[in-house]
Amino acid sequence: MPLVRIDVNQGRSSEELQRLSRGIHDAILAEYAIPERDYFHVLTEHPQGQIVAQDAGLGFDRTTDVVMIQIFTQGGRSRAAKQSLFAAIADRLAGLDIAGEDVFIGYVENSADDWSFGFGRAQYVTGELAVPRK
Repeated sequence: MPLVRIDVNQGRSSEELQRLSRGIHDAILAEYAIPERDYFHVLTEHPQGQIVAQDAGLGFDRTTDVVMIQIFTQGGRSRAAKQSLFAAIADRLAGLDIAGEDVFIGYVENSADDWSFGFGRAQYVTGELAVPRK
């Protein structure tokens, strides 16, 4: 059950934003084989100038079309699985004319104890939800 936060500069249409979110979700579905309904995205648009994403010494510049993605998910996936997911997201977004240098991903792992899906209960801990397999 990844929780995905997506930050972009203002200027995309509602349809473009939906395709962006869906492209990321489809990549996660394909790479991690999670259920379709494990779709938890927060998409935030920012006025120009509120997202700073410099090149960090890699030798390329980003445009104002930068997409900042944070993926919060349970730990345990291999380095290869994560790298495959990163590539799948970039490939899906390339299909939406988002350049590879404009795809920035931060991946944050946690445990089953760190999730509550409502009612103030940790449903993985209480057994109301089965802990997903890796």
